[in-house]
Amino acid sequence: MPRGFVTYRLVPYLFNLLAMVLNYLWAAFFLIAFAIALFQLIVFQDVGIFQELVASTFESAELGFEISLGLTGVMTLWLGLMKVGERGGVVDILARLVGPFFNRLFPGIPNNHPVFGSILMNFSANMLGLDNAATPLGLKAMREMQALNPDKDTASNAQIMFLVLNTSGLTLIPISVMVFRAELGAADPSDVFIPILLATFFSTIVGLIAVALYQRINLLNPVIVAYLGSLMLLIVGLIYYFSTIPQEQVAVISTVASNVILFSVIISFIALALIRKVNVYDAFIEGAKEGFSVAISIIPYLVAILVAIGVFRAAGALEMLVEGLGYLFGLTGLNTDFVPALPVAFMKPLSGSGARGMMVEAMNTYGVDSFVGRLAATIQGSTETTFYVLAVYFGSVGVTRTRYALVCGLLADLAGVIAAICIAYLFFH
Repeated sequence: MPRGFVTYRLVPYLFNLLAMVLNYLWAAFFLIAFAIALFQLIVFQDVGIFQELVASTFESAELGFEISLGLTGVMTLWLGLMKVGERGGVVDILARLVGPFFNRLFPGIPNNHPVFGSILMNFSANMLGLDNAATPLGLKAMREMQALNPDKDTASNAQIMFLVLNTSGLTLIPISVMVFRAELGAADPSDVFIPILLATFFSTIVGLIAVALYQRINLLNPVIVAYLGSLMLLIVGLIYYFSTIPQEQVAVISTVASNVILFSVIISFIALALIRKVNVYDAFIEGAKEGFSVAISIIPYLVAILVAIGVFRAAGALEMLVEGLGYLFGLTGLNTDFVPALPVAFMKPLSGSGARGMMVEAMNTYGVDSFVGRLAATIQGSTETTFYVLAVYFGSVGVTRTRYALVCGLLADLAGVIAAICIAYLFFH
């Protein structure tokens, strides 16, 4: 495909477009539910259907509030721990570890340019799930790259690579997904840790390869090969290992490994902070305060989407959608147990809160520890909200021609979803 084959001028309108799509989508849930319910009342004389719709609004609103309120404790804990890790220099350590690799992915940026510091810190913060720290660092990196950009309204190669790697959503610690699983009563909220790590790895690799092909970056560079080769060997080794042991042992080993790794991370955060003479208690309290405000801010978004999905399901529309998708996939001869989790995948590129609501709906309907519930969580953690990320980062520097950034970002999303489905079958089916 020739360079610049797909050109987009979406950024000045992307926020408005995204808001419009979500506006009509949210309204459509109610309107479609009303039309189907009215049809059932008139044709099938189902006199209780509207009572079910109204009851679902109260139940969904209560569920959204209870989940959001319950998140305060766990979110407070984890953001407090993350602040300890940040103060202890974990982000700096990750930046130094991946520095040589990222230097070769941005050949258009002069060696030792200060922008590399912001880029590496942003990626490191993202991998640790430090969204509050990652976004300001990312915006700073975009401004610094824009200063090097000769065509100010057109995205540079470096900016596109940076954005696609962001939208691929590489995260080492999927805090928010584990928090929601804990709040909904999962027996082991962290059992999706390794599956999410594997899925987001494939999403990132596909995004990286897609951009590298457009930009003619030599992925056979020894340093790049060393980094990617090591990661690929590790991932392939994990998949091979889990595919050779009995299914009942997969979940046990995955659970034990996930919890050992997570608690080891916590200990390393505290130990590094103590070595650097950080007041770990004060750092924890500072981060914990942020966690409380983040959890409370989720309430209106979660209630809005859960009520809309609730009436959509109560009217039977969501069941029709899932059954229709199941029928289409069934024609291919595939096992269709994954289909009920697909609404999360459809919503994810558009809206983080919408995808979160779909994930909660799937876990609440099918069970948080069911195959669908775990798959929905894995899909949620596998990629980022591509349209939102592109709008925020490109919009911050006035770039209007995003070239192939959206295409590569959506390819990464697709790879993440496919990987999440395959890996969920390996771990949980």
